[in-house]
Amino acid sequence: MRHSLPIAPQFYVTAPQPCPYLQGREERKLFTALQGEHAEMLNDTLSKQGFRRSQNVLYRPSCNDCSACLSARIRIADFKPNKSQRRAQKRNHDLARRVRAPWASEEQYALFRSYLDTRHADGGMADMDVFEFAAMIEETPVRSRVIEYHATRHDARDELAAVCLTDILDDGVSMVYSFYTPERQKQSLGTYIILDHIDIAREAGLPYVYLGYWVPGSPKMDYKARFSALEIYYQGEWQPVDPGTDYTAETHPLTSASVAEQIARITLPETRRA
Repeated sequence: MRHSLPIAPQFYVTAPQPCPYLQGREERKLFTALQGEHAEMLNDTLSKQGFRRSQNVLYRPSCNDCSACLSARIRIADFKPNKSQRRAQKRNHDLARRVRAPWASEEQYALFRSYLDTRHADGGMADMDVFEFAAMIEETPVRSRVIEYHATRHDARDELAAVCLTDILDDGVSMVYSFYTPERQKQSLGTYIILDHIDIAREAGLPYVYLGYWVPGSPKMDYKARFSALEIYYQGEWQPVDPGTDYTAETHPLTSASVAEQIARITLPETRRA
């Protein structure tokens, strides 16, 4: 006889710390370890419930008095680029995509440092050294790839312009972390990387591109709402973004469920055993 048994990871909550998106608020994260033979199955299942991967950990915001962080994904079948996004594609037409195994390089780290020093000098990753960077790229128990974008030049030089650490899920690609040269900031390179991941998902026959969290009211996250066919994990299910809904209301303290309630609502994958 064979039995279906749920994978039963242990969940923990981080200590409160200043929120990087909404001023004057604190954030906590609900997290669990991602390891063992069922790591990919757990990553696939929890990604569909708003979790994100960081190395060998899966996490989701679990704040005391706020639930403004909404996991977002693009529905490939219905996506249509707007004029601004089509311009971004044209501005970056000289970039060549190269897909690599998750292995860090000195060239990647140099670009990463330049990106942080220019755009996120006071962020939580500002002090990350080369060893921590290598861990971010290489410590993955799931199917991950490093997507590099190289600028091809007429003088035969090949310059690394952007990098995205990407996970391959059973229903899409998840953009774990991306960074790019500050010299192309005005060319909407960040938008281009998302557009190219839409192409990657379409080429692979996968229905979604997972973007991470959209935080209504945070200027840092406004760009995600500009993509059509955007879905958010809201009130326990994926649903299209509704222009008529005031999602900033999710900062009200009564919108947050307790940690015990959140864990009880998580659906876990099952595995068959003899």
